[in-house]
Amino acid sequence: MSAVPLQYSHDGAADPLAALLAQVAEGRRDAFESLYRQTSATMLGICLRVLRDREEAEDVLQEVYVAVWSKAAQFDRQRARAMTWLGTIARNRAIDRVRARPSPALHEPIDDHDLADEDAPTPAAGIDAALEREQLDDCIEQLEPKRRSLIRTAFFENVTYDVLAIRAEAPLGSVKSWIRRGLQQLKACLER
Repeated sequence: MSAVPLQYSHDGAADPLAALLAQVAEGRRDAFESLYRQTSATMLGICLRVLRDREEAEDVLQEVYVAVWSKAAQFDRQRARAMTWLGTIARNRAIDRVRARPSPALHEPIDDHDLADEDAPTPAAGIDAALEREQLDDCIEQLEPKRRSLIRTAFFENVTYDVLAIRAEAPLGSVKSWIRRGLQQLKACLER
């Protein structure tokens, strides 16, 4: 079976990952392998954001795909897109791993706790950060849709350029160039 390229659509159009999940539910290993190749980088990014430890994130990623293999029949394309369903499994597994960790606070003497955190951000700093985030969001929205999508996927989902090139069905050099130009546009917009 040839790999089905990832396609994102907000209008409820065809979801090739949903088709792969249906095939995985039938026990098709080739569909599972294709699903893994197309989604594992994104799922690893989700696990890394929650766990902050690559080795632990990779362990959880394995648990995610074991769950996907056994629960693919539970996927309902009427309730969610396949990527959303997969992301929820990854996020929940990562959160479960964090919750299973022993709390370091249980092992520290009370004397070691500072009651006041001098490094905590001030309310003014919080407002500045919110304004900067709003400006960044506005600048990202001004980008050409292809560049905007590539930059969001690369930096917010921690997806490599190689994977982006496969998903975009474009040469690696073109993808890097599109992202570089998009980042230049973002920089210029943010400096205004």
